[in-house]
Order: sequence, then structure tokens, then C-alpha cells
Amino acid sequence: MAYAKETYRAELRAAARQLGERCLYSAAKWAAELLVGVEPDASPVPSAAMDTPSSSSATSAGRLLHLHRSGGSSFRHRPRPGGGTSSEAGTPLGGVSYVSTPIPDDDAFDSGGDKYLLAKTYFDCREYRRAAHVLQKQVGRKAVFLRCYALYMAGEKRKEAEMIELEGSLGKSNAVNQELVALEKELSTHRRTGSIDSFGLYLYGIVLRDKGCEDLARMILVESVNSYPWNWSAWSELQSLCTSSDILNNLNLKNNWMKDFFLASAYLELKMHEEALKRYERLMGVFRCSGYIQAQIATVQYSMRDLDEAEMKFEDLLRTDPFRVDSMDIYSNLLYAKESLTALSFLAHRVFLTDKYHPESCCIIANYYSLKGQHEKSVLYFQRALKLNRKYLSAWTLMGHEYVELKNTPAAIDAYRRAVDINPRDFRAWYGLGQIYEMMGMPFYALHYFRKSSYLQPNDARLWIAMAQCYESDPLQMIEEAIKCYERAANSNDTEGIALHRLAKLHGMLGQSEEAAFYYKKDLERMEVEERQGQNFVEALLFLAKHYKSIGRFEEAEHYCTRLLDYTGPEKENAKNMLQGIKRLQSGFPSMDTDHFAL
Repeated sequence: MAYAKETYRAELRAAARQLGERCLYSAAKWAAELLVGVEPDASPVPSAAMDTPSSSSATSAGRLLHLHRSGGSSFRHRPRPGGGTSSEAGTPLGGVSYVSTPIPDDDAFDSGGDKYLLAKTYFDCREYRRAAHVLQKQVGRKAVFLRCYALYMAGEKRKEAEMIELEGSLGKSNAVNQELVALEKELSTHRRTGSIDSFGLYLYGIVLRDKGCEDLARMILVESVNSYPWNWSAWSELQSLCTSSDILNNLNLKNNWMKDFFLASAYLELKMHEEALKRYERLMGVFRCSGYIQAQIATVQYSMRDLDEAEMKFEDLLRTDPFRVDSMDIYSNLLYAKESLTALSFLAHRVFLTDKYHPESCCIIANYYSLKGQHEKSVLYFQRALKLNRKYLSAWTLMGHEYVELKNTPAAIDAYRRAVDINPRDFRAWYGLGQIYEMMGMPFYALHYFRKSSYLQPNDARLWIAMAQCYESDPLQMIEEAIKCYERAANSNDTEGIALHRLAKLHGMLGQSEEAAFYYKKDLERMEVEERQGQNFVEALLFLAKHYKSIGRFEEAEHYCTRLLDYTGPEKENAKNMLQGIKRLQSGFPSMDTDHFAL
């Protein structure tokens, strides 16, 4: 096991350096965080194990240390080509055998190394066209990637500027990246001639995705991760294109250990929560100190509505990493759902001091103001988050909720539509659209959006209840369909018990007294377990007393009548009259209770 952990470290160490060299800082950060998340060995690794082919290959691939944005660099001795071997054994995790992947050699210093360093410095200073110009005549794979990547980023920068000029910072626009056509042509040529590496394939996949060629983009990104599996950015882009479990299962992926991280993340996105949790818990066997995995497990538990367990995980994470902002927006959503204003206030204050201009920080502060009922301030902070990241899905959806509270229907619809444009699988945005159209008295439109949301999140009782209430509304009065939706909600852990009560009421309205009694009894049992009292409790007792009396089960009817005597009001008088009627019936006299003579 010690050897396996050192192999993980060697691969991640080399990956963090290579990804940083190629200006893929998000992926480099992910690899570096995962590197320190590997559980330390109980005892030092024997020197013999350190001299294995796998370890030496990984070390040789990391000869160029990460060039930080400050411009500093350091170098390692470069071994001669062929010094390593790609026949090392795979890395095991939980008894699973993995396919080994050789770490590729860099070519930055074969020729034009000084120009590459200059171009990288320009790139870090966001002078993308200057960076591309410096590498114009360089033919090394590394230089070609950075030049194409710089052109792509220059096109994105210009697109953002055009969008702001035409529509404002949050407006819609038809602006496109003008570099896509040229980049697709060049990168496809390099792929045909075999002169492209995994990073070039990653960029090619992004270009194809932006052009709407999703099937080809998936194929190219699979090629990229199969040849270089440590680029988490490539996995993330591939995940965004896997919109169904069928697409995910048909990917031709090598069995590298990074595939487990990808599948766990994809399962979470596809709402396959049990599968995601199993994957992450297995990965924790090696990466016990990984904050990323801990945050993902907490996110899965939050999605499964296990709020207490998720809260404990997030609290542990903040104790070990007090300046963390990533994933804390999910924690703020959890605190909002639990209405924990004090804890949410503390979290908002903490991220404000850490990095108040981080998109997630703005979202957390917006949640805090929303819970306080200050919806205008909440909208302001969601807008700040979106100015920092226009594709921040959660901010669009939650801002839509705030506009609903402010009764600004057009703005709410626009926010929800922007959310589903970014991610058509965001069930919250579809649910929000359904609510808006229901409020506007357009039930058929509302049903369309409620169906979409329940399809994406079939185990969420709230969505089925919303659809059922829409079927119940005066314009539709589709009671049978409403009953089906309430049944789905009752089978989906309806914690508020709305579904059981409505099922009992609707069956009673239809004259189906046996079914109504069944659901009233279940609802009564639920309220007794939760120690809840109220009108629904009294209503259930009264119905059950009348029902059992009408079918001649007098002992059960007497039981429920006796319980009603503990309450004040007309229900108590009804119970007394029914008890008298039951006694007469038991003694052979006709019932004289007022129930039968009510006008």
C-alpha cells in the first residue's frame, strides 16, 4: 500500500507542475490539493520502492517546476529520452486494477525555450495576443498549445467586452468567439497529422463544444483524458457534455484511477447520489486528507436531504481549512434550508474577510440577506457574483427566487431561463419557472416546467407536490392525476407530510372512504411519531371515527372518538354524539346521533 500511495504522489506532483506550465491553473490547483490529500504513510517508504520504474518515470516527467505568476522558475536535471518506461504496474485502489498511463515528455526547452517563458509571462498578465504572437513560429507541441490557448482566451476576452458593450454586464448577446473557426481548422489539422498532444486535444474539445459539435467534442475529450488522465479540467468539460447516464456509460474510457473521480462527479451531477457516495467513500481510502472529497461527500449528503450529516462534514472541513471558499456556497444553501441565521451570518462574515470579490463569497452573502428578508440586497450580491462569473449557475437560479419574492416576474423568468441555458439539468430553475407560470394563472405552462424538474430530480417530494397542486387548481381539476403525483411524493420521503394529508382528502372527496382512511391513518401515525398536534391531527381522528362507525367496527370508532374528547370545539361535541350513537347501536337500538339528521 505504501508503494501505491507514493505512486499517487509522484503522478500528481508531476501533473501539478505540467498543468501549471500550460497555464491550466485550475487543474493544477486541483492536482496539488489532491496531492496533499493522500494519507501520509505510517512508515518511510523503502528506497528500493522509490527506484521503481513507475516512480522514476513520474519524476522525469516533472523536470520543469511550476512557473508561478510571479515569473520565478527552477529546473531539474533532464534525463535522456527513453530513460523511463511505460510498462509500470497499475495503481491499485480498493482492490481495483488500473491501467497505467506514461507521463509524457515536455518539449519546451528543445528549442525556443526562452520565447516560451516570455509568452507564458504575457499569458499570466492577460496579454493573450502578445503571447500568441511570440510563439507564432514555434512548432513544439507545448508551444503550439499555449499559442492556440492564448488565441482562444483572446477571443473570449473580446467576446466578453462585446457583450458588455451591447447589453451591459448581465445582458444577453449573440457575441461569439471570433477565433473558433481558425482554431478548429488548425487543431483538426494537427490531430490528423498526429502532431497534437493531450492538451491540444483538450483545447480542441472546448472549441468544438463552443461551436455546438457536442458528439465530436466528447470523442476528442475522451482521447485527451485517455492519453493524459491527470488534467481535471478536461474531465470537467467531458462531464458537462454527459447529460444522461446512457451517454456516460457509452464513453470509451481507460480504467485509470482518475476515472473514479470523474464518475463520482458525473453521478452527482446526474442525481445518482448513492453511486456517487460509494465512489467518494472508496476514494477516501487513499485520499483521507482530501478537502475536495470531503466537500463532495457533504454535497452528496446535502442533495440527499441528509442535512445534519452534511453540516457536520462542512464544519469539519472549515476547521481544517478555515480560509476555504470553494464549495462553501453549498454549505450556505444548507444553512439557509435549515434557517440557521447565526451560522450563516458567521460564514458570510468569514468569506467576506477571506475574499469578498470571489463569486462564491458574493453568493453566500446574498443567501444571508435573503434569509433576513432583505431581498433587494440579496439581488445586489447575486448580481455581483454574476459580474465575476457570468456562468455561475447557482447565482442565476437563486436570483430568480429573489425576484419571485420581490414579485418581479419578468426578471425572475429571465434569470431562470439564463440558468437552464447554462445547464439544462438544473431542476431548481425549471421548478422556478413552473412556480412563476402557476402564479400567472397559466397551469399548462406550469405543468410543462414541473414535469421537467421532476424528471431531473425524481426523488424530490417537493416537486411532485407542486405538480399535484397544479393539477388540483381550479382551471384543471384533474384529481386523478393529482393523486398520482401525491403518491410519488409520499414515496419520496415527504418530510412535511403534505402528500399523505392531501391523498386522504382527495380520496374522501371522490367517495373512496377505504383509501381515505388508509392515508388518514398513515398521516396520523406520522404525526404521532413526530409529536405534532394541530388541525390535521383532529381532522384525521374525526374521519377515522366516522369511517369505522359506518362500517360497524365500533371498538376502533370508539377509540378515535375517545381521543377526540381531549380537544375543545365542535369536534368534541361530535365525538360525544358519535359515542352515544355507538352505544345505542351496540345495544340494538337505532342510532340517534345528530350526524344522521344534519341538514
